Amino acid sequence: MTELPEDPEPSGNPEPSEESSPGVPGGATEPDLEAFELEHEREHTREHGLELAQHDALRVRLARLELLAGFGRTGAGSVSHRLPAWLRKTQGETRLAVGASVLVAVVLQLSISPDLSIRPRYLVPLLELVLFILLSIGNPVRLTRESKLLRAAGLMLVAAASFAVAWSVVTLVWGILHHTAAEADEPITLLLNGAAIWLNNVIVFALWYWELDRGGPAARASARRPHPDFLFSQMTVPELTSRDWEPGFVDYLYLSFTNATAFSPTDTLPLSRWAKLAMMFQSAISLVTVALVVARAVNILQ
Repeated sequence: MTELPEDPEPSGNPEPSEESSPGVPGGATEPDLEAFELEHEREHTREHGLELAQHDALRVRLARLELLAGFGRTGAGSVSHRLPAWLRKTQGETRLAVGASVLVAVVLQLSISPDLSIRPRYLVPLLELVLFILLSIGNPVRLTRESKLLRAAGLMLVAAASFAVAWSVVTLVWGILHHTAAEADEPITLLLNGAAIWLNNVIVFALWYWELDRGGPAARASARRPHPDFLFSQMTVPELTSRDWEPGFVDYLYLSFTNATAFSPTDTLPLSRWAKLAMMFQSAISLVTVALVVARAVNILQ
């Protein structure tokens, strides 16, 4: 009678059970397994979110290419294409930020010494306030209505503020160079006048950038011009920017401030020639104002 082979003795290292997971020791407790599974789910969620962000960024770029190539009526800009707000029609920005800046500019004009202001002193500030009231009546909340009258009134307001700043800058520089009464003030007064003129210069150029980029705020809200005059950093990285972002007055104010302090573009680049010339002119005014005022103040103190 044939003998059956004996069963092999059990090995000292038993095979891992089906329940054990890679990277988790065989003797792991239940809390360890739950923590491992939770970390695995988080890693999967992060990878999935990154894939979705890259996919959305690709769709944004494809939609922009379709629009710039002239295929804007074939669906580019629809919700499925996820076109950014600065390339599609929006509800427009509010007047709050620009209105506050205009009022600050008026206050700064009135705070400058009378020798550096246009006579009569209240003429330009009063004109600016009247134009601002007319513009507020035409577009009380959102800047979406376009008309030649409103456009002309907005440009006239900025032009009046620009003329006042130019007058103050020229008078201040002339006084410093020729030792006239406008310059022969105390150092503190000279520095305060220079600071007020410099801040007014920042606001005025921010208004110019805001009024002229892609035809103005109302034209940007209607998305009539796809080619921007200024390339903001949010336009270059749509995957890191909210889809509803579009340049507002605060962005142009920041652009003007950094250009006046650095004397060159920082994170926003001018694309059109008028934008390049405007930024160059602003840098020159800022440099002359700061250099002469500080140098004269130091000279008086010595």
